[in-house]
Amino acid sequence: MSRAADNPAEDSIPDPEQLAREIAAIVDDKQGEEIVIVKVGELVSYTDYLVIATARNERLVKAIHDQVRVELKARHRLIASRAEGLPEGRWVLVDYLDCILHLFVPEARQLYRLEQLWGEVPRLDLDGIVDPVG
Repeated sequence: MSRAADNPAEDSIPDPEQLAREIAAIVDDKQGEEIVIVKVGELVSYTDYLVIATARNERLVKAIHDQVRVELKARHRLIASRAEGLPEGRWVLVDYLDCILHLFVPEARQLYRLEQLWGEVPRLDLDGIVDPVG
């Protein structure tokens, strides 16, 4: 029997908002901080949501990336279309098409200030996420 038949809810691909919330929850569980979800779909054609988060150091950035990758593949068979910045680990971009994850070390996040760039764009309420900003 296939895994999909065993648990069809886990195999279904979440809608873009659910995906963004799921990524944010994984980041939060793995000690990511200052998590923000920005709804950009009405302004850009390449994605619907940006999940922006901070990790204390490069090692934690990589650990969070790995956890997101493993959990989304296991739950939904989702594989990122690309990931950039992993060798350095200061700013990692993980592209799930409908949702892009940006993970920063604190200095890089302060330098690039993505949430200020998207300051007028709506943000999702982070139900249950412990450490939201904004």
